[in-house]
Amino acid sequence: MRAGRGVRRALAEAVREAVRTGHLAPGTRLPSSRRLAADLGLARNTVADAYTDLVAEGWLTARAGSGTLVADRMTTRPILARSAAEPSGGLSHDLIPGNPDLTAFPRAAWLKATRRALAAAPDDALGYGDPRGRPELRAALADHLARARSVYVSPEHILICAGVSHGLQILSGVLAGRGARNVAVESYGLDRYCGLLAAAGLKTPLLPFDTHGTDPVPPVGTDAVLLTPAHQFPVGTALQRDRRTAVVDWARRTGGLVLEDDYDGEFRFGRQSVGALQGLDPDCVVYLGSASKTLAPGLRLAWMALPPALAEEAVAAKGQIDSCEVLSQLTMAEFITSGAYDRHVRAARRRYRDRRDALVTALAQHAPKVRVIGTPAGLHTVLALPPGTEQRVLQSATRQGIKVAGLSRYRREGSLNAMTDALVVGYGVPSDAAWPQALSALMRILS
Repeated sequence: MRAGRGVRRALAEAVREAVRTGHLAPGTRLPSSRRLAADLGLARNTVADAYTDLVAEGWLTARAGSGTLVADRMTTRPILARSAAEPSGGLSHDLIPGNPDLTAFPRAAWLKATRRALAAAPDDALGYGDPRGRPELRAALADHLARARSVYVSPEHILICAGVSHGLQILSGVLAGRGARNVAVESYGLDRYCGLLAAAGLKTPLLPFDTHGTDPVPPVGTDAVLLTPAHQFPVGTALQRDRRTAVVDWARRTGGLVLEDDYDGEFRFGRQSVGALQGLDPDCVVYLGSASKTLAPGLRLAWMALPPALAEEAVAAKGQIDSCEVLSQLTMAEFITSGAYDRHVRAARRRYRDRRDALVTALAQHAPKVRVIGTPAGLHTVLALPPGTEQRVLQSATRQGIKVAGLSRYRREGSLNAMTDALVVGYGVPSDAAWPQALSALMRILS
């Protein structure tokens, strides 16, 4: 009983401190007691009682039909040790693309999966292990990827790695060892991927880009192509059907490889997701996926579905022992097979869809001249700005405490057919409670 009261007091004090310091602004709607209890792994009564205490003290208000809100009359004190780089007023809103809402990580469900996985794990699971990764996870992934992404691969041809970058580093070594020289990349993307390829001695010619997105068929002399076909990062377009088949036909005809980074593949809104390129020809497409966007990047869990002819070389390039943390692999396998992963992805998809919808609605009301680009999907969207205004808008965002990226940040040098000025807005990072404030701040700089 004492432990229950202690948790209740600790939760109430955490909310008080968040209100005092301004992390919870007046009028902020708090999660329901049922939802917060599930997120924190607590009894619902513990959360409900803490809310009741805070309402009685005047920190919160509760009205039927309105939920639980931070009281309007609460005053805040400055946060100590504020960085000189932070704005002097208000909070900082992180709208940089690429990360999920970490407050929504399913802690309770993950802990249950960890306990079950550890209880069922054989003793040899704690050894150095197969460099391909734990067989339990590879088997679970083979089934999941076939259902969710139309990826067809046997467990022995799946390689577990510590992130897509790690997988690309492995592939770069394999391609260089085979004598490859050129890996074509998209005109917009992450510089670190090009850096990994260059570190292996590979050149990275750019693919053309037009109003329909990336034109993926590379010039003569290309050995492989690196693409984000589900939701191109950062522009947000999906690779068109005729271009999907064209790049696979190129690989068949020339003996080249398609490296498919399935970025945001699990998060498509409004219509059924399009299957992965790998399903068109598993012999010439390498599929790369990860848990970084669906769960958390800190898990360091990713996977490659490899063509059979490439599998042994990739395993050798990774090393002789499994360098990825074993307990996370076992937990992920249990999380998938129990159905918890599918449930979490469905809930996350709804959350991010609602955030994108709110962004589109707010733009129509407050900034009608700003146009949304790209497929309704993923953790970010692109907002086309009037020509010549990108840098001015970014400067205004900095003054308002908004961390957001300009599209030019991801444009590779020598890109063909550069796009207009634009913002790349990530709506994954803010919590549900913080998102309305972040959206309001964004509208202030765009209106």
